Amino acid sequence: MNPYVLTCCSTADLPHSYFEQRKIPYVCFHFLFGEEVYSDDLGQSMPFDQFYARISAGAMPTTSLVNVDEFITFFEPFLKEGKDILHISFSSGLSGTYGSAKLAAEDLLARYPKRTIKLVDSLGASSGYGLLVDAVADKRDGGATLEEAYAFAEKTKLHVHHWFFSGDLSHYKRGGRISAASFFVGSMLSIIPLMNMDALGHLTPRYKIIGKKRVIREIVKQMELHAEKGLAYDQKCFLSHSACFEDARAVADLVEATFPHLNGKVMINSVGTVVGSHTGPGTVALFFFGDLREDKVKAD
Repeated sequence: MNPYVLTCCSTADLPHSYFEQRKIPYVCFHFLFGEEVYSDDLGQSMPFDQFYARISAGAMPTTSLVNVDEFITFFEPFLKEGKDILHISFSSGLSGTYGSAKLAAEDLLARYPKRTIKLVDSLGASSGYGLLVDAVADKRDGGATLEEAYAFAEKTKLHVHHWFFSGDLSHYKRGGRISAASFFVGSMLSIIPLMNMDALGHLTPRYKIIGKKRVIREIVKQMELHAEKGLAYDQKCFLSHSACFEDARAVADLVEATFPHLNGKVMINSVGTVVGSHTGPGTVALFFFGDLREDKVKAD
């Protein structure tokens, strides 16, 4: 079996130390404040608290994807070492980065015809995308071949559920994603949108919940409805948040109380700078393995 390397994008939103320990190289997206360009390097160039503080003060960051040349620079050293590559990419429903990776792979395979590059469109984001990468890393460490790990990733990716809520709509209003009227009504009535990732990798609004306590209960209720084995769920659960740790901790506490057979404690991460450029502060996201994701989710 030829050696292979498992890689991903920075938007998997897991700690830098995690990727070092698991031996998973990652390629960085970019974010910009005005003309200043930063690497989405998991809080190393700009700590997350500083990033979200700038947004709260009114800054509007933009983002840029990983382009073809950057992928070539990232992939080629592994090929030169005689290794094949399994790259799991950020959702094509949210970014063109998967397309960049495909073009880079085509270029490189023409120059390294004895090597193999397998690409997986995760159709996921943030630590949900990270949860898929983690599961594939477990398969790799268990001795799976490149083909076996690739097949597992493709089979599993639409079983990774992503549920999000945002308790602060200010950034959505500033960015024009909701109207001033919707922002006013939502704020007055404490309406919090509950969203998930559909089967095409798009972030999709599902419900409007009144109040923080109710939305925390509802997001965990969705896990009850969709998790593999229901209340007997025994796999990992990841959370990410954008500068609202107390809300994330409240969700994690309820998950741990509701699902006593979890594989370890809920892992809480920060929403990274690229995803966070679009959500702003106040977002909590819950990720777990469950039934097949479909475009339509029925209300309970």
